[in-house]
Amino acid sequence: MWQPPRAVSLVTGHGEGGSEINAFDRALQDAGVADLNFLRVTSILPPGTRIIELPPYPPGILMPAVYARIVSTTPGDRIAAAIGVGVCRESHGVIMEHTGHTSRAEAERIVRQMIAEGFQIRRLPLHEVVIASTEHAVERAGCAVALALFWPTPTGLARRA
Repeated sequence: MWQPPRAVSLVTGHGEGGSEINAFDRALQDAGVADLNFLRVTSILPPGTRIIELPPYPPGILMPAVYARIVSTTPGDRIAAAIGVGVCRESHGVIMEHTGHTSRAEAERIVRQMIAEGFQIRRLPLHEVVIASTEHAVERAGCAVALALFWPTPTGLARRA
């Protein structure tokens, strides 16, 4: 059985490229996570999970992640990605993500609203909300990403002896 994560890092990035995939890669580079392999997971924050800054990691590891990604090839288009964590001190929390052809502030507002609704339907008290977001003005092919990365220890990866 898999062990629950002990920490989560929220990161965002945006970028331009000659193709949608290259723009996505640039956005991941901007977020500092281009050399990870993501395993997409759903949006539950295990009890007691800490929110930490992005720790160092070896290239190529498999990383459970909740993420939002938007790409556009329309010059002048404004795109945004946001991800947020809702924390309940007595129980688990939720992670919500949003992308759109909108501003960063609007994406954050929508994520905050989604977190509140997620807590309401679970009948959990909401003690804290942490949101990370970004926006991008497209020139050729642009991308905006927002990710929540799950780590196995409270400080990131376990150190090898």
